[in-house]
Amino acid sequence: MKALTDFILQFGDLNQQQLDLILSKGKIIELKKEEYFSEAGKVPRQVGFVLEGVFRFCYYNNKGEEITNYFVDEGNFVVDNQKFESQVEASEYVQAVTDARLFAFTKKAWDDLSDTIVGFEMIKANVVKKCLMVAMERRSPLVSEDAKTRYLSFIEAFPALLNRIPLSHVASYLGITQQSLSRIRKNIR
Repeated sequence: MKALTDFILQFGDLNQQQLDLILSKGKIIELKKEEYFSEAGKVPRQVGFVLEGVFRFCYYNNKGEEITNYFVDEGNFVVDNQKFESQVEASEYVQAVTDARLFAFTKKAWDDLSDTIVGFEMIKANVVKKCLMVAMERRSPLVSEDAKTRYLSFIEAFPALLNRIPLSHVASYLGITQQSLSRIRKNIR
């Protein structure tokens, strides 16, 4: 759990007793590839720190097409935070793209930490801020760029993800068809 405690300690000073309390409030969960961590139409019940694996945030547009918004990998929290905090139905799916392991907290456990540890609410706020920044950096690139430029930007920004996620998800993230992505990849080689 060193990765989790190191991540949290970026945002505040906690003693070993407080860190132990944090670890006592969560549990490791495992998801198989394509399983959902949270689903559209359901209230998100957990926040998780990704120990292994890759997740994607996705939704279905009004044409029924699956759209991938962004990816989250190891060393980051995964949650639809706004819906989790307000306990309302999510509008997106959070799906494991690979087999995954998370250290997860229920809503009650997450709130209990704020009630018990002085300053944890500020730590949580800074964790959320960091996660939002990562999410914004990982959002699908502007559609004003041509498809080849978007793909090259993706390779540059996320070299470790490329071989771990299906090309169909990459294409969806880039806003192009899988056939277009195949042509672009063929022309780049």
